[in-house]
Amino acid sequence: MSELFRVDGLWARPAADESSGAPSAADHILRGLDLAVAEGEVHAIMGPNGSGKSTLGASLMGSPEYEVTDGTVTFRGDDVTDWPTDERAKAGMFLAFQYPQEIPGVSVIQFLRQSLSARKGIDLSVLELRLATMEWMERLGMDSSFVDRYLNEGFSGGEKKRNEIMQMAILEPELAILDETDSGLDVDALRTVAKGIREVRADRPSMGVVLITHYQRLLDEIEPDHIHILVGGRIVASGGMELAEQLERDGYEAFKVPV
Repeated sequence: MSELFRVDGLWARPAADESSGAPSAADHILRGLDLAVAEGEVHAIMGPNGSGKSTLGASLMGSPEYEVTDGTVTFRGDDVTDWPTDERAKAGMFLAFQYPQEIPGVSVIQFLRQSLSARKGIDLSVLELRLATMEWMERLGMDSSFVDRYLNEGFSGGEKKRNEIMQMAILEPELAILDETDSGLDVDALRTVAKGIREVRADRPSMGVVLITHYQRLLDEIEPDHIHILVGGRIVASGGMELAEQLERDGYEAFKVPV
């Protein structure tokens, strides 16, 4: 398998604003992180609260909320470290948010239509896109009227997460970064979302996945190829499912924070 995505020595911190002044070296959340993902691989990132998991997801997508001060992000051989978020998305990178934002006045199907046009230059009619989404709504246990609702407005936690997976299915990214997709889900919703992820991967076997999670229960459903422990802004251990089992048994205390 060829390499799809690579992060080398990534240092990132919250972006400065006028009220807080310029951030210092001590403000870095990511501290020299390295990660390489090949086509078709699933990499799970686990870590305690405050370890930098969500910062990693946001930084990989070029969020203006964070400043990358050192290191590189490479996607399909291109250095995308300085690319804006929209250019990364058009190139085939996708982020499913831990807390998806509500967008009143914009329906799910309108959002998908605009996103698909930006991502692939495909201008489907609302009817054509509705037909394309019907199969995925059925797979994800979503009512057919779902796409007419305003994006995430009044959605339950499970509906928000299933909507993110449907976006991933329709937009067909090359790399999907899933930021705590399992948070706030009950067992049944978790299994539905995990099934959706598996089915997207079955349709697109070359798609790489970076799965950010707290819990082993999602890993039992997805079965990642690699598991990484993120502590103090660095990956301090990597392995297979045995690493998740050790984490379940011993907790994060078994992994020392790097100096």
